[in-house]
Amino acid sequence: MNDLEEIATLLSEPEPSAGAVARGRARLQQRARAGRAGRRLGWFVPGVALAAAGAVAAVVFATGAPTNGGAPATGKEVLLMAAVTAERTPEGSGTYWHVTRQWLGADHPSMESWTRRDGRRWTRDLPGDPADVVIPASGQTLSLKGAEVSFEELEGLPTDPEELKAWIVARKGEEADMSASEIRGDPTLTLLALITDLPTPAEVRSAAFRALAATPGVENMGPVEGGQRVRFPDPDSDPDSDQDIELVIDPDKARVVRANLILVDDGGMAFSAEFISVTTEWTDQLPPVKES
Repeated sequence: MNDLEEIATLLSEPEPSAGAVARGRARLQQRARAGRAGRRLGWFVPGVALAAAGAVAAVVFATGAPTNGGAPATGKEVLLMAAVTAERTPEGSGTYWHVTRQWLGADHPSMESWTRRDGRRWTRDLPGDPADVVIPASGQTLSLKGAEVSFEELEGLPTDPEELKAWIVARKGEEADMSASEIRGDPTLTLLALITDLPTPAEVRSAAFRALAATPGVENMGPVEGGQRVRFPDPDSDPDSDQDIELVIDPDKARVVRANLILVDDGGMAFSAEFISVTTEWTDQLPPVKES
């Protein structure tokens, strides 16, 4: 079965729709950055520390405007196109996995992190960091579903969507660092983490996109600058809540470019009142470090 036949088979399943929603702006909650501060964070804006709270996740990507026989692509189709691209995209290489997050339309410096394969990590302008200096992040590394995850473990994840979801459900982490949906076995937020900030191998990224394509209620809200805006029901919100996860996806790149939620690579996450751009890359360069 080739890629187009596989996509046609997957798309033969009915596409559920999500109701239109308006995103509210909530009060800010704060947290001080001290060690591992719980996975669930509250609403925040640039310049304000994040606080532990039982919140949710979100992501955003960018792309052209794919169509299905002249009709706008559904959310499922956008994700499946990204899955095909992800599988064919070279993974790249380097000494450090570099993640940059920038608030759009806000006067605030980018938040950056550099993670080495041995787990050592450096950050700049994360909540609690001194301004505009790169510092060692003692005791912190990559995290997935409330537990540390190594580069080697990410490279060994299942490449079949159903097997990947089963691995996620079986994975054990600290409940204090997990959302309610993760604790009860919902894989949505963990899958989102795999396709955003983490150095996930190409075939695993593809499997994560395919698994997310089967999420009930995923909806394409139409083209926006740089991509397609995709909406997911939030697995941690009340069924009557108007809060959703929103993505902007580029099937041609299968990379996150902006989001209404920040997924921090040490395991934290929080919704933002503004979209955040996210750029990931391998690099051999670490800026000068201020040692404590």
